[in-house]
Amino acid sequence: MVPFEFETLEIDDDAKEIVREIGTAINESVENSSKVAEAIERLRDAGYEMELTLRLEIGLRPHAGEESGEGGDTTLDLTDEDVQVLQRMKIRIDPEENL
Repeated sequence: MVPFEFETLEIDDDAKEIVREIGTAINESVENSSKVAEAIERLRDAGYEMELTLRLEIGLRPHAGEESGEGGDTTLDLTDEDVQVLQRMKIRIDPEENL
């Protein structure tokens, strides 16, 4: 289970609970993944035992624009490695969109 720490941003109890739910959902997804189970089994068949430690960091910030009245375009520069990681997480990136 991912330990939950709330260090730098003061957030209310509702937001803390939502962050806990996200962490729990990610943990359950990994635990229940047939792909993960199959890979672990193949590793055991190869003669190895595995110890898996995942560290989850969730960064939070207040919405910009809605509360402060600021809006505008935001750009996101992604490396090829960033895109590959997101795709493995089943997050689709449209290369035609202006990130």
